[in-house]
Amino acid sequence: MTPLQRYIAEEIAIDHVDGLLSRREALRRLALLGVGATAATALIAGCSDNRQPEAQTTATSAPDTGDGPPGAQNAVKTTPITWPGPRGELQGAWAEASDPRGAVLVIHENKGLNDHIRSVAGRLAGTGYSALAIDLLSGQGGTGAFADPAEATAALSKIPPRDAVADMRSGIDELSRRVPDRKLAAVGFCMGGAMVWRLLNAGEPRLSAAVPFYGPAPKNADFSKSKDVAVLGIYAAQDERVNVTEPVARAALEGAGMVFELVTEPDANHAFFNDTGQRYNAAAAADAWRRVQDWFARYVA
Repeated sequence: MTPLQRYIAEEIAIDHVDGLLSRREALRRLALLGVGATAATALIAGCSDNRQPEAQTTATSAPDTGDGPPGAQNAVKTTPITWPGPRGELQGAWAEASDPRGAVLVIHENKGLNDHIRSVAGRLAGTGYSALAIDLLSGQGGTGAFADPAEATAALSKIPPRDAVADMRSGIDELSRRVPDRKLAAVGFCMGGAMVWRLLNAGEPRLSAAVPFYGPAPKNADFSKSKDVAVLGIYAAQDERVNVTEPVARAALEGAGMVFELVTEPDANHAFFNDTGQRYNAAAAADAWRRVQDWFARYVA
């Protein structure tokens, strides 16, 4: 298994342990990743043994006020776009701010480019930052080509990291073309958060800011080629699987002499920002959204 495949496999196993997936569905999804029944059973057992009791509950959101997730009231509608990538046409969702203060590359979770990620791009545009949500499954026809979301996840797990980085850099090229003479940022969620760290590890000096949400940093991370990027890393208190990588990210950020802040949202679990998921935590999402806006105002606008 590659590190990305291992990360996704563990996420599936933990979703089962936390009661978000049936055992049958978890085993089916693991099989799509190439994990056999024996290995899948052992993985689930290991995740169950390592799971803290307080983390085995689904986070509850605040009462619905009718306003939707943070930023929804002023969200801009997204438009499907394509552009030439390093290995063929890339797909994405474009949200244009009327008078952009900057621009943001949005990197999706392991479910691909879906309505939730489109909404994040639209909400960012509503706050003054034109946003491009890239579809990392473009080379396989795009996320929409997969009728089964689990198959989309499996396909994402097989994308070589260097290809994903090349596609993200192409997304930054497109942002620069569409929003010239403005500072750029990247934000990613879950697997997308891990991709933000990978982008920094590969070196991306064109970025002024980066915000990885609950994404694991790569082993032996070295961000010295991205030392001028201001990083806001967001974690969740109950997400111990990703939290164990926080010291790796911190050491790499400090080693590169970067401006950074690492925040852990209390009483929140992995994927707490996703308002379409069962771990959505409205209070944590609102606080994280405020922090992102403050960060962009300081380093992107």
